[in-house]
Amino acid sequence: MTANILQPNQLEFFNQVEQAWQQQHFERIILSQYQGEIAKLEKITVRSIVLKDQTLLNVVYRYQTQDITKNYSWHEFSALLQEWLNQCQQINLFTEGREIQLKYKKGQWKLSQSKHKSNAVVQALPQSHDRNKKRWIAQDRLFLQLLGITDQKHEIIPSMARKWKQINKFVEIFAGAIEQAQLKQQGDLHVVDFGSGKGYLTCAVYDYLLGQHLQPHVTGVELREELVKFCQNVAQQAGYDQLNFFQGDVRSYFPEKTDVMIALHACDVATDFAIHTGIRLGAKVIMCAPCCHKELRPQLQAPQVLKPMLQFGVHAGQQAEMLTDTLRALLLQAYGYETKVLEFVSLEHTSKNKMILATRQQSFKQVDQNILDQVQQLKTFYGIEKHTLELLLKDLPVDQKIGCAC
Repeated sequence: MTANILQPNQLEFFNQVEQAWQQQHFERIILSQYQGEIAKLEKITVRSIVLKDQTLLNVVYRYQTQDITKNYSWHEFSALLQEWLNQCQQINLFTEGREIQLKYKKGQWKLSQSKHKSNAVVQALPQSHDRNKKRWIAQDRLFLQLLGITDQKHEIIPSMARKWKQINKFVEIFAGAIEQAQLKQQGDLHVVDFGSGKGYLTCAVYDYLLGQHLQPHVTGVELREELVKFCQNVAQQAGYDQLNFFQGDVRSYFPEKTDVMIALHACDVATDFAIHTGIRLGAKVIMCAPCCHKELRPQLQAPQVLKPMLQFGVHAGQQAEMLTDTLRALLLQAYGYETKVLEFVSLEHTSKNKMILATRQQSFKQVDQNILDQVQQLKTFYGIEKHTLELLLKDLPVDQKIGCAC
């Protein structure tokens, strides 16, 4: 591939992109098999969005461990596209009704076309069981477009359909929890989301609370600087004045107050630190979706009666997971929370689908020793000596190393 010189088929492809853009038939571009100088860049996806009455091209640079999103005018994008045509070995253009592919093969650029069912057609034919489902977030909300959930026509992008379902299910659970905790009556509502990631659920929570005519103060806490900057930019563009993002984790961010503490997919004992923060601050609602239960697995000693079952590694892992979350749920109960362990979303959408949902009981006066005894009995039965949440609640020293590369 020769840099800065377009071969006839490359030039024809570029002209097809330009024509689709000018005629407003453009849907998206996928550039793959990147061979340029940017390290660890795997794929580039492009779609059109409308921001402040201006149509722009939204470009997502997909790396091995993160996505970086930038918006460009057509003039800016066209210059980049000419470079990419010599750096990617396969480029697919999707327009209304057509897919055009440019592929570098055996030293030559091949151009081909095929019929394509556009996003508009796909969205016009929803699955029958989805037609009457209540949606907790309106599809025309700007943050959905900024986060790549919807296109400029406010239609759900097919590849984000599962994320859209996850967002709605989470908001449904969240809405029920704040109703049970009688938080709607207080007006101002403080929410902290530890491990907020790309901000899908953080933004959804803020938007939902605004729609309920409350005054939300929502903070997303995330270790990755690039995601913090991205999410803060989304919040500003969406006009969410009291939605902020902080770079750090549960050990470095210390809110003065929180009514709702959220920690979804916090790795291993990070979930314990988050739960402890919620209990310590007297959060009315604690929502956790635990991830990678590693602390108890090495300690687990199979009781004699269970040895035939736990000799199989997968069963031992499942047992450690169930034991970990049972101890967490019991400790929440002991400290005055009505606690449920439930399926967050179907396994069809994510394997990490368990949620611990706890709402603080107004009648709570003192720690329930009977439940603490149950915790100790379970630990003794399985030979567990150390459980981080229990140590934190007792103000005992713990290993401050949290997180993993799962």
